[in-house]
Amino acid sequence: MNNATQREQKMQSTDRKDIILIANEASGEFAEKVAAELRVPFSRMQKQRFADGEIHHAFPEEIAGRELIVIGATPDDAAHQELIDLIDGAHLLKAHSVNVVVPYLGYSTMEQAKPDTFEIAKGISRTRQIFRARPNFVAFFDLHSESVLHAHNGGIHTTNIHTNELLVKKIRDLGLTDFVLVSPDYGRSKWVARLADLLKVPHTAADKDRYAMDKTMVGQVAGVVKGKTAVICDDMIRTGGSIIQTAERCRDAGAGAVILIATHLVLAGDARERFKAHGIRTIIGADTYPGVKSDELLEVYTVAPLAARCLNKQLRIGEEREYQTGA
Repeated sequence: MNNATQREQKMQSTDRKDIILIANEASGEFAEKVAAELRVPFSRMQKQRFADGEIHHAFPEEIAGRELIVIGATPDDAAHQELIDLIDGAHLLKAHSVNVVVPYLGYSTMEQAKPDTFEIAKGISRTRQIFRARPNFVAFFDLHSESVLHAHNGGIHTTNIHTNELLVKKIRDLGLTDFVLVSPDYGRSKWVARLADLLKVPHTAADKDRYAMDKTMVGQVAGVVKGKTAVICDDMIRTGGSIIQTAERCRDAGAGAVILIATHLVLAGDARERFKAHGIRTIIGADTYPGVKSDELLEVYTVAPLAARCLNKQLRIGEEREYQTGA
């Protein structure tokens, strides 16, 4: 059998025994979905907390020389640190490659510091900490800003997985006949414009201004929404303040109905109660944020197939490089 045939057979296999898929504690449920899509087992880390609060980690099996996939959302400081521990530990135990998927990146909205505030741009600093652990590949979902992709000194392959195709399908499945896509601010308007182009519908953007850490003010929405269903699209919903205001401005402008869609459904604090109090009955979003499930308010779809597709491509690229270099 020649090298070309061997390469083709190896690259066609997606259930190879040299792949180990693990997750930090925050991402176990999402990791199980990705593992099912890849047709590989999900291997749980061995984890124990000592009386003094220190945490013992052990990989479930031998990882030396094998392709490691780590699924690790970072919704809080503990999840962030655990992800770094897993990446660094994989190198210590000589994994062949460490391929990371971060479904939700904490602090991602803090990608730049405001002038004269002396604040830390934690969107960059936290992502740099992940990169300093030297994963071979890191994929994120619908980043607030793609600037974090470049927060390393080279040698790390990064990508931002866009959920557009699943989002467009979800909107089409709603069966709406006369609707407008709305961006809560001009910063997301290009992304919303791309979605609108795929759906062949008009779009507009709200006029939003941030005046405090978690406080925004939405001024107005164009009259293009009058008599139509306003589908408000954003990358994430945290406290819900700005998107609720956008919904109200759409109603003020004559929208017949309002639907909210966002990738990352954080819904911090009393966000759920606030949505219900403002007449929001349905929010559509992805399963990137840990613990989010469909219920009477949320309609959640999975982006695990996109993660699996990305990982399959990355692992095959790695194999191709090895064959080209004679490894």
